[in-house]
Amino acid sequence: MTPDGGEPANAPKPLATPSRGSLRGLDWFVFFVADVQTGFGPFIAVYLTTQAWTQGDIGLILSVGGLVALMGQMPGGAIVDAARSEKLVAGLAVAAIGMSALAYAAWPAFPAVLAAAVLHSGASCVLGPCIGAISLGLVGHGRISERLGRNARFASIGNGLAAAAMGACGYFLSNRAVFIVTALLVGPALLALSHLRASEIDPKKAHGGEPELTHHVPIASLLSSERRRTLMIFAACMMMFHLANAAMLPLMGGVLTMRSSEWAPVMIAACIVVPQLMVALISPWVGRRAQQWGRRPLLLIGFAALPVRGVLFAIVPDPNFLVAVQLLDGISAAMLGVMGPLIVADITRDTGRFNLAQGIMGTAIGIGASISTTFAGQMTDHFGSMAAFLGLAGVAAAGLTLVWALMPETRPTENDLRQ
Repeated sequence: MTPDGGEPANAPKPLATPSRGSLRGLDWFVFFVADVQTGFGPFIAVYLTTQAWTQGDIGLILSVGGLVALMGQMPGGAIVDAARSEKLVAGLAVAAIGMSALAYAAWPAFPAVLAAAVLHSGASCVLGPCIGAISLGLVGHGRISERLGRNARFASIGNGLAAAAMGACGYFLSNRAVFIVTALLVGPALLALSHLRASEIDPKKAHGGEPELTHHVPIASLLSSERRRTLMIFAACMMMFHLANAAMLPLMGGVLTMRSSEWAPVMIAACIVVPQLMVALISPWVGRRAQQWGRRPLLLIGFAALPVRGVLFAIVPDPNFLVAVQLLDGISAAMLGVMGPLIVADITRDTGRFNLAQGIMGTAIGIGASISTTFAGQMTDHFGSMAAFLGLAGVAAAGLTLVWALMPETRPTENDLRQ
């Protein structure tokens, strides 16, 4: 304190605490967004097949959607960084996704479905950064690790419940009903978003802090050479992880079908649900430990689980045990689901380009995932599934080595968090 009893000019600022209503609103918004997004993916292929679409046309629609999702990552992040209201942008994105679901259900003709696929992918490129920005704007860098853990838990629960509910809708009602339910879920998502108080979302924090330079300069000018290097290393690590990870479960699905075609659908469903349960269980713990242990130990755990999973998939013949192996997928998903945006927030602190950097990471992840299935397919065709799993495990081990050798610790000091 100063002699007159006041606080010194450079005293750490107390961390603002958002209201319980805003925090709960974000919980349920993440939950219902996960519900809405679950209505797409595999359900599109199933639905369009029942509408007498050829596999070539279905593949074209999925490819266009994937291409838009890949190309839109960085522009989507830049849009969120430039937005005056992340809450408004998130609401518009959710509404656009609901419109695309209605288009699938109401008019399954090629032009409408193509437009719906583009609309869904484009809106998703904005929605992901919006959730990260709202989270950071609400709680700041000091509490973002725990907040991301809660986000991962509610998203995982939403994914699991929605997958079961929509599968039941498709079975008992019709495949079209899946998209009608998806559109209806937009209502509760927007209701949850309305409970977020816009006044509690700090726009400077939501963008990663206030940049020292002008608002429109590129990220390269705002990040020091050390931060740029760290961001590029992390992007390369994440690309390697998803290059190894994306094809593992689809490849295992093919193996299970050949070994036990009757039980394959049930086993695949279990392989999807088990990791979601693990993510829901441990994600908040990961968020808390990230602040105590730092980022690197948890990042290494997430990366280390993947090569072990690949090797076990290659050598274990028992389908029942393979479901247990999927617990490792849940560990990786929990670790990286929290560490990904958290490390980006660390790197871009005080740059105003948190969401653009998230887009860069999304692009790297998309490139790795896109290559993964082609790589695994070629390995399987030429050398068999065991070699494909071992090849993916080798890529995962290379990613783990990259993290170990080059990725620095990014956790800010306590003094940094209070400034």
